[in-house]
Amino acid sequence: MKKSAGLALLLCCLMSALPAMAQDVEPRIFPYDTHVETLDNGLTVILVPMSSGGLVSYWTLVRTGARDEYEPGRTGFAHFFEHMMFRGTEKYPAEVYNELITKIGADVNAFTTDDFTGYHLNVAADDLETVMDFESDRFLNLSYPEGMFKTEAGAVYGEYRKNRTNPFFTIYEAIHKEAFEKHTYGHTAMGYEPDIKAMPTLFDYSKTFFSRYYRPESSVLMIVGSIDVQPTMELARKYYGGWQPGYVAPQITPEPPQTAEKRIDVPYEGRSLPIVWLAYKSSAFDPEDRRQVAAMLLCDLAFGETSDIHKKLVLDEQVLEFIDGDYNINRDPSLIDVLARVKDPAKVDYVISEIDRVIADARAEPPEAKRLEDLQSRLKYSFLMNLDTPSHVARGLSRLIAVTGGIDVVDRLYRTFEQVTPQDVQDAANEYFVTERRTVAVLRGES
Repeated sequence: MKKSAGLALLLCCLMSALPAMAQDVEPRIFPYDTHVETLDNGLTVILVPMSSGGLVSYWTLVRTGARDEYEPGRTGFAHFFEHMMFRGTEKYPAEVYNELITKIGADVNAFTTDDFTGYHLNVAADDLETVMDFESDRFLNLSYPEGMFKTEAGAVYGEYRKNRTNPFFTIYEAIHKEAFEKHTYGHTAMGYEPDIKAMPTLFDYSKTFFSRYYRPESSVLMIVGSIDVQPTMELARKYYGGWQPGYVAPQITPEPPQTAEKRIDVPYEGRSLPIVWLAYKSSAFDPEDRRQVAAMLLCDLAFGETSDIHKKLVLDEQVLEFIDGDYNINRDPSLIDVLARVKDPAKVDYVISEIDRVIADARAEPPEAKRLEDLQSRLKYSFLMNLDTPSHVARGLSRLIAVTGGIDVVDRLYRTFEQVTPQDVQDAANEYFVTERRTVAVLRGES
């Protein structure tokens, strides 16, 4: 089964490189048929039928995350509702919901990010209507008493304290707070600690948060796997058609342009090797912006596993445990991260100087055309080869769909990847990797 699926996807990859059959039809990258429909209440439903041995991956993407928490003293509620959504409804209390999940053998979980909250289940196709019944019910009819709210808010604070023991969470929290003075990307999905501590007193506010943001217009239902389109759409209309619209957009203050480098030392109460994090200001995600997409490729070319700096500092000199670069895909201008963990505390300044050298080289001249072509081919092939199960397809699409609201973004992004030239990469280095637009953080643990 896996070999057959892999061969089919490889053929799709090769076919997508051929000229389009007609001049007005652009070649598709995504290998599966899709059906996209918007219900009368504004809910976007995306169906991806695929041969999967009777398995289905069922995702609800609520396009609300840390970004939407703009009111002072009210951060952390997007993450709070990730927890609260498992507390049940009058029809399906938590114990009944959990019993149903166990009975059908579903794999269920959720996560919260800067831009969205994702709820996902992997189930048998035969149980699809059962899942649609109890999943829709918790989005339409979530209910919880004040006592339960306070208990869960306390549990969220406990999770925050646990996360603070992780040095990577600590530096991530610190660099975002420093990099963003106005925009809500300044806090993590967990929220600011004083706000989380105060959360148990904000029962009434929690109701307004849910009422504003958990609405069909700001959500996407994605179902991937052994499904038939029309019967599945009938079920979606049956179970989600009664979800009332009423989304209220957050009043987010744009981040002003950064004009000077920021540097911070991040203390850590525990033992840890030093972590170096350089964060450059980016742009809001646009899959058709060649310079922005070139910056994504540059992150891999300059700091990926095939880069010169990886070979020099990780393999040859063994100064670093790892180094990586990442252009974050976000709804608003965010960050391009360059992250490294240093084995020798005395080498921190040396590591930063080597990163600066790599960036200076990228700004001075374009990369070799062959190396860029190899990366473009590898990214496309890797993307296609990871679309082998409903779960992998849905997870691979989740951020792109949540940030943009649609699935057409996949073909648009990968077409742009193919169009990027070495000159685009050099232009991206000069636009984005600018010292004045970066924040540098260094975490050092206790000796």
